[in-house]
Amino acid sequence: MSTAATTVNHAATRDEAHVETDQQMWTIKGQLITSLAALGLGGFIGMFQAIERIQITLPPFGPFENYYQGLTFHGVLLAFVFTFGFANSFVSWTTMRGFGRPLRSNMLAQGSFWLLLGGTVLGAIILTLNEATVLFTFYAPMQAHSTFYLAAVFLVLSTWATLANIVLTYRAWRAEHPTEAVPLMGFVSITTYIMWGLASLGVAILVLGMLLPWSLGIMDNTDPQLGRTLFWLTGHAIVYFWLLPVYISWYMMIPKQVGGRLYSDGLTRFVFILFLLFSIPTGLHHQYTDPGIHEGMKSIHLLLTFVIFYPSLITAFTIMAALEHGGRRAGGKGLFGWVMALPWNNPAVVAQLLAMLVFTLGGVTGLVNASLTVNMVIHNTAFVPGHFHLTVGTAVALSVLGICYWFVPYLLQKPLFSPKLALWQAWLWAIGVLIFSRGQMSGGLDAQPRRTMLGEASYSLPGWEVANWLTAIGGVVMTISGLLFFVVMIGTFLNKRAETPEERGALDPPMPDPPIHDHRKSWKVFDRLGFWTLVAFILILIAYIPVLMLYLPAEFSSPGVRVW
Repeated sequence: MSTAATTVNHAATRDEAHVETDQQMWTIKGQLITSLAALGLGGFIGMFQAIERIQITLPPFGPFENYYQGLTFHGVLLAFVFTFGFANSFVSWTTMRGFGRPLRSNMLAQGSFWLLLGGTVLGAIILTLNEATVLFTFYAPMQAHSTFYLAAVFLVLSTWATLANIVLTYRAWRAEHPTEAVPLMGFVSITTYIMWGLASLGVAILVLGMLLPWSLGIMDNTDPQLGRTLFWLTGHAIVYFWLLPVYISWYMMIPKQVGGRLYSDGLTRFVFILFLLFSIPTGLHHQYTDPGIHEGMKSIHLLLTFVIFYPSLITAFTIMAALEHGGRRAGGKGLFGWVMALPWNNPAVVAQLLAMLVFTLGGVTGLVNASLTVNMVIHNTAFVPGHFHLTVGTAVALSVLGICYWFVPYLLQKPLFSPKLALWQAWLWAIGVLIFSRGQMSGGLDAQPRRTMLGEASYSLPGWEVANWLTAIGGVVMTISGLLFFVVMIGTFLNKRAETPEERGALDPPMPDPPIHDHRKSWKVFDRLGFWTLVAFILILIAYIPVLMLYLPAEFSSPGVRVW
């Protein structure tokens, strides 16, 4: 390895005990446990949402007052707690390894964990009391108890604490290495959280400036349309906050795990910069049917939404190249022989490979949602949850499960329990979600509404029956897969710790080799994080100031409504 490559990847060769302190590692473990607990409970509740389609209403509707209370639980636990907890945990760790040093602040690391846990507990309590059944999008004028909005504040603050810690760690590294290229793993980690820091400003203004004072009685009324616009300033970009931690694994760890190498350092930086720039000014494509917004602004957001599809296309070709490199090094011959030479016996790899394959369908169906005219066919139909169960429900969730198959054993220093069971889990999830999403999408194309207790609906169309059965069957298969995952995790926790050097070596994390084209062939401008952050902020202003001006001064004329 060259001296320059050693510098960029110095984290992999430094003393692990120096990089990973006990104080910070317990917060990483704590956030991961909180994340997986939310996944378990939210996924279990999701099964009952699915089988309700075929008029089976077993518990947990027993402790819940209605279907929509369970739907809110499902969405909040999976879209916020599961994803935030995993991102805080995993990206904190990749930051430590990327910069080869502990996180700069123990207080921020611990604060991030306690804020996440506190927000989760507060939210769970108020949702259990049925005082916040507003679904995870929590649009006004549906009004939740103020505790729900306070819980949301805590969850976002936990990510801000992590962001602050990552930035401080980067600054400490930069003070010691003023002329060096930012280590690639550190670069993708900090870029992920800078993007989210900018994106979360919309929901922060919404909750702190409008919804929380409104729910506390400080304001009698609110402005739903202004609120929806602020929500979607964050609401689409959050998809990439769910996705980019997984991309870190796909770019950094998967090439190593399959025996290949990433092709280009510079291209990887370019991809994450594109996500930083264009993830946020795209939110109006969720508001195509909203009145009062100029069609020109909707068209600009449409264009930018198609632009943000471009870095995902680069990712598809880049990761495919790394996979082929690994497969051919393992002996794969012919046009596709390298595919079979990949480590299909490794559940950490297989789960993520299946997630990538399913994500291709999720990305294509996302273009349907993004299209101004075609969107009118599927807007607010079951097609939409069919789409995002392919993206966040599989590209993200199944990849996280795959990452856990090496990350949890590493954190516990215990071997993975039953890799064969883990392989079954990965395949069942992929099969289940394809059945589930097929049902949702076919129902949506037949005008089946989303977010609706269809098993009790007094109306139905002929095509809905098959769609409902596919949704229910797929949901049950995904639940079985989820149960297998937790069997593997619990078995791993109960395993004996690795004792010999060989056993401990087998648990080492898959730290990346230098890309084939390393940082010396990358443009130095890519490392100017402050510059790219400023450009991203300017793009947000250009995309949203004309829209927000339409609603200012705000018309606070809508009282709160409790629907369920």
